[in-house]
Amino acid sequence: MDLRGAPGLVRLLNTSEGGVLCLAGAVTAEVVADFHARHGREPVPVAAIDAGSVTAMSPAGLDLVLDHLDAAALRGREIRVRRSPAVEALLARP
Repeated sequence: MDLRGAPGLVRLLNTSEGGVLCLAGAVTAEVVADFHARHGREPVPVAAIDAGSVTAMSPAGLDLVLDHLDAAALRGREIRVRRSPAVEALLARP
């Protein structure tokens, strides 16, 4: 997996429909560590995940997305996920 290219980012946005976890570019372990330093390691309740602009994702980035999806499922909520081809390929793996 090539994690070069556009620098990645992970942000939480507040919208009228609820929080959105936004990921873009090359989501490296360092990008995820920076997110955890700002927001903690516990998944934040969100209404959606926007990963439509992700070009590459490290295992830490995938874990971040899966943790938020699992947390939503535990609350009995299904959240929308906008996926780039890179994210779709990772989420399709068994």
